[in-house]
Amino acid sequence: MTMKILVPVKRVVDANVRVRIGSAGGVDTAGLKMSLNPFDECAVEQALRLREAGVASSVTVLTCGRPVCQDVLRTALAMGADNAVLIDTANASPDSLGIARLLHAFITADTDTDTDTDTDTDAYGLVLCGKQAIDDDIGGVAAMLAALLGWPQALNASAMEAAARGWLVTCGDDAGTATWRLDGPAVVSADLRLAEPRRVTLPSIVKAKQKPLRTVDASTFNVPLGTQIRIVDMAEPPVRQPGIKVADTTALLGAIGSGRLFQNVGA
Repeated sequence: MTMKILVPVKRVVDANVRVRIGSAGGVDTAGLKMSLNPFDECAVEQALRLREAGVASSVTVLTCGRPVCQDVLRTALAMGADNAVLIDTANASPDSLGIARLLHAFITADTDTDTDTDTDTDAYGLVLCGKQAIDDDIGGVAAMLAALLGWPQALNASAMEAAARGWLVTCGDDAGTATWRLDGPAVVSADLRLAEPRRVTLPSIVKAKQKPLRTVDASTFNVPLGTQIRIVDMAEPPVRQPGIKVADTTALLGAIGSGRLFQNVGA
């Protein structure tokens, strides 16, 4: 089984940076370090491992946004991705459904191009993305894209491997884990446990500058980019209250009982 893997990625505020609410009522990103979304980074790593195992012929990373988002594409290229695509959305800020529609349009157009030529270029057989972005935590792109493509999906994957003409994917949730068999092309979203991202070295960063990075205007896909999500309010989390000290186990049990802690968490 040889095909291309597409890894959608997103540019977010670095996971080690503390964000604050600005005067406009939203997160103020001015001057903050931006990085590749950690879940997407794991997805890139898993895609590279599949290519190195001979399962895939190439790995393409793609992001939707403004030209400034090219930095996360270069990071993925430095990790080892073969090429990158930026879908320039200009001043639009599409929501999860808009991103899924753009990805669907891109995959469909790329597949049609491969079919219309006489080359042996492989089609995309796997879309591997992070299960969610750490800025909005919605996690809806993978499921929406799978529905638009009509492909099987596996979300929150912690392990996966190629099997015949499909995939064996282990997914986890609050109830435990389950292993699913997906036949044919599929959409898989990666948990942080799926793969430990490799370290990016200086030589790989230099080489990444020579790899192809294509920019496509979002308007060419004729996809509505208006958001259907409205943020009603955004506020800082409440300040954590100080704890108390107890003298012994009896006092600890008394404090737990008086605070009705187990009842409050539903235990």
